[in-house]
Amino acid sequence: MLIKLYGTSDDTEKRYSPARCIGTEKVRIKGKPNNKDVSTSYVERQNLTMRMSMRRFTRLTNAFSKKVENLGHAVALHFMYYNFCRIHQTLRVTPAMEAGVTDRLWEIEDILALLA
Repeated sequence: MLIKLYGTSDDTEKRYSPARCIGTEKVRIKGKPNNKDVSTSYVERQNLTMRMSMRRFTRLTNAFSKKVENLGHAVALHFMYYNFCRIHQTLRVTPAMEAGVTDRLWEIEDILALLA
């Protein structure tokens, strides 16, 4: 886990963004990670992708889920599409194809067929 340490702000006004980062602290939670590879960049990129793809994760919006069950379904659909239907620029295939989970590009109809 990478813990970011923030300094105190001299501003009396509340700010929308956090104070300046003055350092980081790496703490092992589980396993034997290589400390030089520990970064928040991976999860921050994933969070950005989710916010840009699903309006319900955008701040200050009314597109939220009233039921946590509906939120779970929306997240599941997003990741099914992201991993099986969407060709990624860097991979030039879907993540599922790159991982060897499937050998073909899925269509939305394939995902819907799983529900039937």
